[in-house]
Amino acid sequence: MTTSKSIYRGYRFPAEVIQQAVWLYFRFPLSLRMVEDLLAVRGIIVSHETVRCWAEKFGRIYASKIRRRAPQFGDKWHLDEVVISINGKKHWLWRAVDADGFVLDALVQSRRDRRAAEKLLRKLIRKQCRAPRVMVTDKLGSYGAARTGMGMNFEHRQHKGLNNRAENSHLPTRRRERIMNRFKSARHLQRFVSIHDPIANLHNCPRHAMSSSDYRALRSEAMAAWREIAELGVAA
Repeated sequence: MTTSKSIYRGYRFPAEVIQQAVWLYFRFPLSLRMVEDLLAVRGIIVSHETVRCWAEKFGRIYASKIRRRAPQFGDKWHLDEVVISINGKKHWLWRAVDADGFVLDALVQSRRDRRAAEKLLRKLIRKQCRAPRVMVTDKLGSYGAARTGMGMNFEHRQHKGLNNRAENSHLPTRRRERIMNRFKSARHLQRFVSIHDPIANLHNCPRHAMSSSDYRALRSEAMAAWREIAELGVAA
């Protein structure tokens, strides 16, 4: 199943099993033990700790490949931040999405001030290689202060009702937070979103905006892309 250059070299389980475990963990709000049980139903006996190791190693590899092949995202950015309690301390998950709901980036920070907003903006501009045409946020003053401090003059729309797209992007993280009984550390949260969001982008098919046949075609394309990214079907 593997070659000398395969990312699965040295692993006892075949690529099909490893990628399926990683896909289940990041595609759906499942705990490690739930993935363990789903694999056991199919006669694949692995521990939840093995699933965790696969998710961390191969999840990073898959997410990196997805980022490299992703098309250029839209120039209308929706930014939002949500508080997440970790070990009794407040952290803020800052996330940006484009007008089509694709996640541009996410950043875990301990503050909610101008410097935190500016750090997110600088990271976004560096990765997207351009500033936004329009930035949509809620009424938090940190965004406007960051834009002014950076000397940027793009349009900035501040209205809570306009930013539902960014607010909805936090829902998968909230569901995972409940399943996992909270994240263990800020690093743990950052690692999770850095893998989860690219995989979610790959499978971003707005079902409500298209016919069933079009949705199934896009879903098939996404799964074909996933198999290519996971290096499935590689000749021995």
